[in-house]
Amino acid sequence: MSLLNTTHDPALRSWLDSANRPGGDFPVQNLPFGVFRRAHSNEPFRCGVAIGDQILDLGAAHAARLLSGSAGEALAACRHSSLNELMGLGEGAWSTLRAALSRLLRADTQPPATVREALVAQADAELTVPAHIGDYTDFYASIHHATAVGRLFRPDNPLLPNYKWVPIGYHGRSSSIGVSGQTFRRPAGQISPPGSERPVLQPTRRLDYELEVGIFIGTGNPAGVPIALEAAERHVFGLCLLNDWSARDIQAWEYQPLGPFLAKNFATTLSPWVVTLEALAPYRLPWTRVAEDPQPLAYLEGADLRRAGALDLQLEVWIQTEAMRSAGSGPHRLSHTTFKHSYWSMSQLIAHHTVNGCNLQPGDLLGSGTQSGPTPAEAGSLLELTLGGKQPLTLGGGESRTFLADGDCVILRGWCEKDGYARVGFGEAAGTVLPAAPIQNAK
Repeated sequence: MSLLNTTHDPALRSWLDSANRPGGDFPVQNLPFGVFRRAHSNEPFRCGVAIGDQILDLGAAHAARLLSGSAGEALAACRHSSLNELMGLGEGAWSTLRAALSRLLRADTQPPATVREALVAQADAELTVPAHIGDYTDFYASIHHATAVGRLFRPDNPLLPNYKWVPIGYHGRSSSIGVSGQTFRRPAGQISPPGSERPVLQPTRRLDYELEVGIFIGTGNPAGVPIALEAAERHVFGLCLLNDWSARDIQAWEYQPLGPFLAKNFATTLSPWVVTLEALAPYRLPWTRVAEDPQPLAYLEGADLRRAGALDLQLEVWIQTEAMRSAGSGPHRLSHTTFKHSYWSMSQLIAHHTVNGCNLQPGDLLGSGTQSGPTPAEAGSLLELTLGGKQPLTLGGGESRTFLADGDCVILRGWCEKDGYARVGFGEAAGTVLPAAPIQNAK
């Protein structure tokens, strides 16, 4: 697990004033990685690092030979249109590059003119998915979410017996993953109306969001060689926010016996910046399992896990309806929770994913599953917040929601902060629902 070092010093300031503003997401203690180009241009996408309200163009930094030695070698991997090559170099290279960039951007450094020339305002940039995602696996790691959803459908037996023993997951689709700002059409699929013996093909009426944390894999593992729990986090490049949109009525009909399909493969929205595990080191917490629950099997158990396997990442969901935008109103907050409530940790998800010999690759993405806390206000989906659509939410301005309407924009936000350390933010993952496409031959 990442250790504290000089890059975490809360006294550090940048010569870029916007990086020193209180409450900002991207101080010099953060330095998350992403992929961008200037908006409304035909420039190739290239790797960058967020600092304040700017992006340091890592391709330009490499061309200007701003770094040398092992840091320069790591920087050379950033001259491409994705982070995959850097991800594959391993945690030593990631840490060396991040430390060198920290020194380059600190207030006690007199930066060469080429550094300032390599900055692009985030407001003038177009961001894209930060890596080529070969495979995407979505987990179900929040016991509070699993219990709340189970209670809606199985009041007498809300949690299935395997949940406390095995991290549940399913293989998703990477082709429909987009970055913040993604728009997508309301999906259609087979739905079984109550009391009907025949399903119908129609647009979903129960469209939902899911508040999740995305885990980007850095170095992979050879096929047939599991990743041990104590080594798992060395394979994690960093984290992002993830919205795994879900069509609940399509899901209810199709998921048995093999799980989600059309209900989830139409869109997944990521925040564009990948925050490294090293930047998150000050916010680690002990991972615990209550004594009355089954304790993990040996391959999912370890001292490092118990000492610092959890992360106090604050998570929020906001909604801005079409009516809000027309009225010039800001978004309305739906919920606030923290990743520390996750029943299964990052390292446990990776150890279980590979225990059968499954090989992960640089750029693979794992979703944590919907993150919900122990109270109703901490729910990570509308399915929970509205009790399956039975209890509409009041948004103000005369609007209410049970599930999402066309024109709704859902915004995920995340950050870590505590006394004695700088606030490290994730930015936003925002996505907007468009009307469904016309359906041909629906009957």
